[in-house]
Amino acid sequence: MTGPGHDELTYGSYLHLDELLAAQHPRTAEHDELLFVVIHQVYELWFKQILHELALLQRRLEAGDGVGSMHTAGRVAKILKTVVGQLDVLETMTPRQFAGFRPELGSSSGFQSSQFRWIEATLGRRDFPHPTGDATLDAIVGRRSVFDSLLRYLATAGWQLPAEILDRDPSEPWPGDDAVQAALVEVYQDERAAPAGVCEGLVDIDEGIQEWRYRHLKMVERIIGPRAGTGGSAGSAYLRSTLFRPSFPDLWQVRSRP
Repeated sequence: MTGPGHDELTYGSYLHLDELLAAQHPRTAEHDELLFVVIHQVYELWFKQILHELALLQRRLEAGDGVGSMHTAGRVAKILKTVVGQLDVLETMTPRQFAGFRPELGSSSGFQSSQFRWIEATLGRRDFPHPTGDATLDAIVGRRSVFDSLLRYLATAGWQLPAEILDRDPSEPWPGDDAVQAALVEVYQDERAAPAGVCEGLVDIDEGIQEWRYRHLKMVERIIGPRAGTGGSAGSAYLRSTLFRPSFPDLWQVRSRP
């Protein structure tokens, strides 16, 4: 048996294609503006999926599900590879082509992406201005980050971690901890075990975010050079300042420890 309305369901109605394909509204007649709109809308769809996957990743970590955590972390990393790859398409637009519609962008800027800030907060960023004016961002900042969930996973797997670390205020920036790094060194002693694989999955995500930042910077420099970004943003200068800021610094620092 099928449910009510099942026979009427089509590819287009299931995906709401009429609404989706009607959501692009270029403000000029410039050919390349549609590409600019589509690329950024696709980014936001991928950001939505990343947030969906990170929520599952944290649930699996806190449930002690190492295999499931590795699978979900791998999916996030592959999505980030796709997001980075889409910059190749955007880079087919020349500075002159972008300049043809740039004035019509007004005060809008990619720096205003709420979802990307939510991703950063989920991964552990805590240096947002206060008040943020974003209730969702405030909620994310007030709960455990992915790294906090990793620590709970490791505690469940048998590593002795300080209670004050496991129960710390998640709204505060991660301060770092010698006992945590010592535990991570032990985790990597058995590279074939699930805990090491989980940690490597988080490194893949971290590397993907850093790769996105670098490629985003080079794309901006390629199209607008060192000028200020749209909406008065700092453009490439700000993007350059965000490079090499890992979300999980402890997982990088222990790599040089025996």
